[in-house]
Amino acid sequence: MLFNSVQFLVFFPLVIAVYYLVNYKWRWLLLLVASYIFYGSWKIEFLSLIVISTLVDFYVAKQLSQTDNTHKRWKYLLVSLSCNLGMLLFFKYGSFLANLTLPFAPIPDWRKEQLLGFLSFDLPVGISFYTFQTMGYTIDIFKNKIKPEKHLGKFTLYVSYFPQLVAGPIERFDHLQPQLTSKHILTYKNLSHGARLMLYGFFMKMVIADNLAPLVDSIFETPLSYSLSTKWAGILGFGWQIYADFCGYSLIAIGAAKCMGVELMTNFKTPYFANSIQDFWRRWHISLSTWFRDYVFVPLGGSKVNQFIWIRNILVVFILSGIWHGANYTFLIWGAIHGVFYLLERFVRLPNSPFLKPIYWLKTYLVVSFAWLFFRASDLNNAWDVLLGVNISKAPKIIETPIELILAFALFVLLEVVFRKEKINQLLDRTPFVIRWSGYAVVLFFILSFSGTTNHPFIYFQF
Repeated sequence: MLFNSVQFLVFFPLVIAVYYLVNYKWRWLLLLVASYIFYGSWKIEFLSLIVISTLVDFYVAKQLSQTDNTHKRWKYLLVSLSCNLGMLLFFKYGSFLANLTLPFAPIPDWRKEQLLGFLSFDLPVGISFYTFQTMGYTIDIFKNKIKPEKHLGKFTLYVSYFPQLVAGPIERFDHLQPQLTSKHILTYKNLSHGARLMLYGFFMKMVIADNLAPLVDSIFETPLSYSLSTKWAGILGFGWQIYADFCGYSLIAIGAAKCMGVELMTNFKTPYFANSIQDFWRRWHISLSTWFRDYVFVPLGGSKVNQFIWIRNILVVFILSGIWHGANYTFLIWGAIHGVFYLLERFVRLPNSPFLKPIYWLKTYLVVSFAWLFFRASDLNNAWDVLLGVNISKAPKIIETPIELILAFALFVLLEVVFRKEKINQLLDRTPFVIRWSGYAVVLFFILSFSGTTNHPFIYFQF
């Protein structure tokens, strides 16, 4: 079930209505049923993977809480990691790994083709998100940072809470779980704050991302048909498309949870205003970057190591964050670009002058945009064709940008400037009534009038 679908527009108000009508002690059960319906509407058979991850980590957490034996604790942690990472490796990277290894396997070609066919299936939606969420829970139990949840049903809800189930934010147990079982009262503030975030999220997704998508897709699918300047415009366009798409999803998720009194973590903070790669990662997909910091970078030694090991740790984190997005060399290169420039910024000390901030911003924006080329390209050949490939036998195609997209994009950039230093709800709460509601009307007008003609799936659903 997509957020930007008719089914969700019926499903969500119904869930909210019943949520505030039932006794708060039973709301967890309502949300659990709603979450399984929400996820099962894609492919009900993939619910089994969530169930497996839930049961394994619930059992492991219980066992960890009952023993102080170091050997046994490591054994139980290994069970959790093996289960979650095993599912990721099989469903997300199985085909890629098979293509790497099968050419050297001493088996008949027909058997190789049979195995590759077996591994050619749709990726379970959200598997990278809920497996990371449950692994984080188990690791925190292992480190004695939190106490385990004793109620299986309530833990199941933590794993499958529908607003953030399929594309985050990746929530920590001690932040989300207490809110899911607390008594939330119906208030105008929660509904209005949630609705505002959802409205802006729908604008970002349906008006900006879905209108940029066909233009970007055309350039990346037939790059030799376009001039170099047009292809670079496509690279920049994809940067804004993926931001509007993913941040739009996050805002809808955060807004939906807010309507129920639940505060999800902020996942984006106007990342294209960053002045460095480090600053960019403080603003982009914050729940993933902090997950890798806490569960990969710190266990590797963090910054409390010699310089060589620290460099290794930084590169490992960035390369893993790239591979997390998919089994393709392009994602590895995308992560490596960010890692290399992160290191360069740390070793090449530049003057800290306010007059140089525009230059630092432009440098960061161009590096991030260049890296998006590899993120979007289907493979390395496609990336090369977009970057430098030219077909001199034909006149280059011209991309015609609709005037409504130009107007909507101008509004989007203006709003990003307005929201760069203050959260949306904080700013709108002190905005005069007439101006605030006029803004709602303008955004709603764009959504109703200029939404993309094709309903593109959220980009991060494929991860």
